[in-house]
Order: sequence, then C-alpha cells, then structure tokens
Amino acid sequence: MRWPVPAVVSSPIPPVLVKLGPLDADRVADLRPFLDLVPDPRARRGRWYSLASILLVCACAVVSGARSVDEIAEWAQRASDAVLTAVDVRRYPLRWRRSPSRTTIGRVLAAVDGDALDRAVGAYLAGRNAAGTAVGQRRVVAVDGKSLKGSARLSVARRHLLCAVTHHRAVTLARAEVGAKTNETAHFQPLLEPLDLDAALVTFDALHSVRANVTWLAEAKNAHCIAVIKRNQPAAYRQLAALPWRDTAVQHTTSSTGHGRRESRSIKTCSIADDLGGIAFPQARLALRVHRRRKQTGRRASRETVYAATSLDAHQTTPAELATALRGHWSIEALHHVRDVTYAEDASTIHTGTAPRAMATLRNLAIGLLKTLGADNIARTTRAIRDQPERAPPLLGIINNLDAQGT
Repeated sequence: MRWPVPAVVSSPIPPVLVKLGPLDADRVADLRPFLDLVPDPRARRGRWYSLASILLVCACAVVSGARSVDEIAEWAQRASDAVLTAVDVRRYPLRWRRSPSRTTIGRVLAAVDGDALDRAVGAYLAGRNAAGTAVGQRRVVAVDGKSLKGSARLSVARRHLLCAVTHHRAVTLARAEVGAKTNETAHFQPLLEPLDLDAALVTFDALHSVRANVTWLAEAKNAHCIAVIKRNQPAAYRQLAALPWRDTAVQHTTSSTGHGRRESRSIKTCSIADDLGGIAFPQARLALRVHRRRKQTGRRASRETVYAATSLDAHQTTPAELATALRGHWSIEALHHVRDVTYAEDASTIHTGTAPRAMATLRNLAIGLLKTLGADNIARTTRAIRDQPERAPPLLGIINNLDAQGT
C-alpha cells in the first residue's frame, strides 16, 4: 500500500513518512469501529455530524500536529471532499460536504464521555502495541500521573490524569481522571483492572508502593512489579537499607550522556527472606539498590540511592532487566515532554467539560500510533503531515475511500 495522495499534489512523500513503511491493514487497524463504541452525548434533534465522524476529524487533525480546537477546525477546513468522505462526514442534499465548525467540535469534546473515549483509544493502541511486541519479550507497563496545568481556573483545580503506559514505545493503554495527585492510589486498581497483565512487569513510583496494590497485582492479575520503597514507609526502608549491600558486588552498570549532563547508574540485588518480604509486601523476592550519579556541566555531581523490591526472583530475571525496567519508568517523562513541547499541552487553556481530557486522549492516540509505526521524531513527523490533510487518514486505518485517488 503506497501513501494515497491526490494527483493534484505533486510534492514527493517526505522521507520521515516513507520511514513509517506500508500502511496496510496488517500494520494499521481501522479506528472507526473503536470510536463507534463511544456513546453520543447529544440530543438526536438537529444532529448532522455523527460523533464518530467528529472524533475522526479531531484524531486526524491531532496526528497532523493540531494543538487546539481552533487548529482542529482549521485542519477540517483545509480537508478536501475526498478526505471528508473518508472520515464519514455526511453529504448535504446539494451533494457537497461541509466540515464541522469550531463551535461544533468544541461542544462535542466538552460533552463526550471521557471514560468511554479513553477505553476506545486504549483498546485501539493496545492492539497495535501487541501486534508489534517481540515474541518472548516481557511486557513492562508503567503507572504514572500527569497534571494538565492549563485546565485550572479560579474555582476549579487543574485536572490530573493517571495513566498506564508501555515502556517499549510509550503507548498509553489506560487512563483515568483522578482529581488530584493524592488520589492516585485509590484509582490504581480500577485503572489496571481492564488490562491483560498476565506475566507482565508493572513499575510505579513510591506513591503506589502500598501492600494492597502490589498484593492485588500478584493475586488478581498474575503480574509482577517493582515497588520503589522510600522513607514514607520507614519500616520497609530501614530493613532494605540494612541489608549487606557493602558485601554485595555491583551486578550491572550503565551510563548515558545528553542534555549537558552525564549520568551513571549501578544496581545490586539481594534475595529477601520471607519475614523481610512481608514488611515490604508479601510477594517480594528480591531487594534492589540502585545508585545514580549525575554530573552536569558547571555543577557539582549529585548522588542518589534508591531502594526497591520486586516479586521476580533471581531465576526469573536479571540485574540488567531490572535496571532497564527502573530506568524505563523514569523515561516515561519523555512522553510528557512530547505532549508539552510538540503539542503544547501545559500551555493549553482548554478547560470546559471533558475537553481537556479528550484533547489529552487524542494526543496520546497520535503519539502512540506514530510510535508503533516507527516514528522516532514526533514533531518532524507531524510537520510532514500537517499541510496535506489527505496524509492523516491512512495513519488511522482509513484507506479504502482514498485508494481510488492514490498515485
């Protein structure tokens, strides 16, 4: 399948898009069946555009780099009749199609069921991520939260979202709005309940390192975890810190350089006795000690020691895998960086209804989809799509209505 570009467009396909490879049904699933599951919040009277068609317009625009409702509407205005047909925009009696207005798009995003939209997008991305996972490779999922800074108003606190994100490609599998960061722990189990986590490894920060959550993961989901133990759990922290680390050799080291700093990390592991494991959590089998050293140009070197426990034992994992998983959890911040820099999420002032959450869902959809297709620079890829709307639908599996115009 070649990129379907109308004959009137003579510009060559940018290399950044060629790199994504063929967009056929084996690699790109059709998004429309998933969006059809989202209930329409509008009254039937006076409804011209279907909910799925408006959400498809929004998805195509955000994949093209749209940062706001205004930019989504501008993308729709640039879209040709063939593109509007492909995204299921109805034809008027005079046989012409009109893109939805900025007001229509804004009202739909403000009223749409955020939970249903997250489930639809999460199911779509989970299927794409599973299709690209190497056989025998352990799935690693991070649980992390992010606030939408621009959504706050004088009488309304900023929205806070809790997400389950894969390490491999930073694909968002599930998400829930939790109100505030302090509410994350209560939403941990409901967030992960719909996911298939059998034999997967789940990573999270110290906020979620509570016995109820890690026990539920092991018993209800048959999953493993790495729980960071900090001083807010004094008994477990003291026990882990008192293990014979001085007599334990460093088992794995890594280093990296970037952004004006050099960082090195070393890891030691130590088996946990049953009585000690019960202090951290009953399923704990290995204790981890990670030492980080960071040197930034012009500043003194900083050092940090982190203790953690995992339900994996020495026969099920290696120090290198554990170090990669811990490092991978913090690298999820790279996803937040893309959302803030490429999509200006923190600068967004959208605040009405569920619109802030819906826009965040569309950003996760765009980033996750492009990542699964092999894009290594989201900003550059969206710029290559932005000015030619016909390039967006094939990324979402909408190719049948554009094939007749392919070149």
